[in-house]
Amino acid sequence: MAALNLSCCYYHHRFQSHSPPPTNVPILLSHRNNISISPKSPLTSFHHKRHHSNLLVLATTMATNVQEDLPPALDPTSEPPSVFDGTTRLYISYTCPYAQRVWITRNCKGLQEKIKLVPIDLKNRPDWYKEKVYPANKVPALEHNNEVKGESLDLIKYIDTNFEGPSLYPDDTIKQEFGEELLSYTNTFYKSVTTSLKGDGFDDAAAAFDYIEKALSKFDDGPFFLGQFSLVDIAYAPFIERFQPYLLDVKKYDIKVGRPKLAVWIEEMNKNDDFNQTRRDPKELVESYRKRYLSSS
Repeated sequence: MAALNLSCCYYHHRFQSHSPPPTNVPILLSHRNNISISPKSPLTSFHHKRHHSNLLVLATTMATNVQEDLPPALDPTSEPPSVFDGTTRLYISYTCPYAQRVWITRNCKGLQEKIKLVPIDLKNRPDWYKEKVYPANKVPALEHNNEVKGESLDLIKYIDTNFEGPSLYPDDTIKQEFGEELLSYTNTFYKSVTTSLKGDGFDDAAAAFDYIEKALSKFDDGPFFLGQFSLVDIAYAPFIERFQPYLLDVKKYDIKVGRPKLAVWIEEMNKNDDFNQTRRDPKELVESYRKRYLSSS
């Protein structure tokens, strides 16, 4: 699994901005299901091993409604945090899709007050990050219980298992097995689509999105990969967020055409406030991919 859990060690050159995501990121749908759950509700502290299906239904539409004052990214002029002082910290980059996976998971679990965000400027990263925090010198990384752990797919599972909040993975063994298959496919999905971004053909990207469409058709108890919202949706969301506008704007290729399940999935993800709080301006995403793929072609 380690080979699949890519991170943003080399992602710094793809984006110019290291500021927090804008609060007015456009979304396709303005309406959303309003289920109000207090952060102090017993639901948010319910152990993930019980009543999975009910909590997964709630997680589909639940938003923590926590609007964070996101800090600026840290660079060499910034003071390092007091590592291993008992504070749980999530080291991210605002531009990194791998770190975004873990950030979304934190938000969906309602852990904004329990896991502190520490954004790192990957283009001008501080030396102390490698020396004092994470020798691998990449994001995401989670500081918890006097340890620092990395790798995005491992971290989203770790947070779901070891912290309170609605469970983001089903009890059903068939869904669990299919979920693992889909998580294992994320690296292939990324490579297949980026291969098409680098060239003129769309065969690899089309096949990858067809796989996604088929996967979304497996369960009929909801619009998400495992029926109800789960870690699998979180794993794919940051990448589809980037691929969709670029392919449409630059390649004139609409990934939703002929893929009704994918179209509905995108609409449903756009209703998720915990995801939307982590998103960047689509125009910025398109421009960053232009610089990366068109300049190298």
